[in-house]
Amino acid sequence: MNLLKTLSAISSMTMLSRITGLLRETLIARAFGAGGMTDAYIVAFRIPNLLRRLFAEGAFSQAFVPILAEYKNKQGHDASKRLTDHVANTLVWATLLVTGIGIIASPLFIYLIASGLEEFDAAVWMTRLMFPYIAFMAFVALAGGVLNTWREFKIPAFTPVLLNIASILASLFLQQHLDKPIYAMAIAVFVGGVLQVAIQIPALIKIGMLPTLSWNPLAGMGDPGVRRVLKKMGPAVFAVSAAQISLMINTSIASRLVEGSISWLSYADRLMEFPTALLGVALGTILLPSLSKAQADDDQAEYSGLLDWGLRLTFLLALPAAVGMAVLAKPMIATLFHYGAFTDADAAASARPLIAYCAGLLGIILVKTLAPAFYAQQNIRTPVRIAMVVLAATQLMNLLFVPYLQVAGLALSIGLGACLNAALLYIGLRKRAIYQPLPGWPSFCVKLLLACALMGGAAWLGARQIDWLGLQHHAFLRLGALLLLIGACAGVYFAALLAMGFRVRDFKRIAR
Repeated sequence: MNLLKTLSAISSMTMLSRITGLLRETLIARAFGAGGMTDAYIVAFRIPNLLRRLFAEGAFSQAFVPILAEYKNKQGHDASKRLTDHVANTLVWATLLVTGIGIIASPLFIYLIASGLEEFDAAVWMTRLMFPYIAFMAFVALAGGVLNTWREFKIPAFTPVLLNIASILASLFLQQHLDKPIYAMAIAVFVGGVLQVAIQIPALIKIGMLPTLSWNPLAGMGDPGVRRVLKKMGPAVFAVSAAQISLMINTSIASRLVEGSISWLSYADRLMEFPTALLGVALGTILLPSLSKAQADDDQAEYSGLLDWGLRLTFLLALPAAVGMAVLAKPMIATLFHYGAFTDADAAASARPLIAYCAGLLGIILVKTLAPAFYAQQNIRTPVRIAMVVLAATQLMNLLFVPYLQVAGLALSIGLGACLNAALLYIGLRKRAIYQPLPGWPSFCVKLLLACALMGGAAWLGARQIDWLGLQHHAFLRLGALLLLIGACAGVYFAALLAMGFRVRDFKRIAR
């Protein structure tokens, strides 16, 4: 399998997801601005989304994929299917139970994470409607793990687009018919979850891996493979939860700052997710099953080589993304969100946390490249210990930054915490001799820094030529100017790399 070609395919699907996601956020900003009801929706969605990442996507995938890859490589299709059936039954029933508890306890959850929220009742109503999203995403996470192990990457990468489409349609056609228009976005989340489940089924049938569920919640609990997955999921929940707990704490802090702070942080976060998903999530998706196979084959040279390839691509693409987004923060926020109820002040306030996030973008993406190196070896305890240290460090940084930087201080703490996380993961890999860097890293980094400096200068000069906020009523002109500027910056960066000897073929890699 050509990993670079596969990465391009996944990134293309992910880009479609992120573009539709940005369109969704643009329409939300235009319709609802950054006020109390928007804050209520963001908080309400954050609770089921947190549990989804803890129990469905994050912790589950990290525990399940390496074990499934081991079954597939050593025991064959039938054993893999039995494992998938039993794991699916356990996961779906567990998340249904969590969903029921969550619907009942929604007021308590909202109070715990955003007690300063003005639209408290609205947040409770939307949380209850969106809680079943956890169960939907549990099945989607399992399906994605199976499909990725079979190296079928496109459907899992495309799946998030369906949630965005549902949200876009709700913001355009449903919200004006409701007494509380923001409720349309909660309805869209529920519908989007159903659609994301539905698209997995044909792909699973095609490879003969559609899970068979039982009415007995305990069916399959005696399977040794299920017990192994559950045993690994425990530490994995802590590893994933560290970042999510930090996010929840930040939400609680933001709810006590000026009104709109949660929304400003969310809009900045949405833009940060663009490069994180295009590169970090896509690389992690490819690396985990490939590293798991190398581990099952006891091929340490392949294992280390895959990591080196992933790290070089991360530096190659994440560094310019961080520089470009920091310099173009205000133009990007203005172009994407500065319409309707989203004011000049909202645009300026949202740009500040985006700039702060960029300080840690490289770390955020490196974590998604380095962590799979531990997960593929079924070592989840080390990332857990590191995550706990990072959680404490992030909150200490909040104490230092937030009083002076307000909402931007929250973003800066997350970014710097991710850099600390990446550094500790790297040290752990080197100490265990899991990863040995290939020759050429010093000159590689120097060339990247020179190219980034040239690109950053071009971005700064270009951004100064346009009054981005003044073009509020000329959406297509502003969008065209931004795309032209981004294209010119990319041209400067890659032309500089080309002049210094970089070639695409140097980053091709075939997985064994």
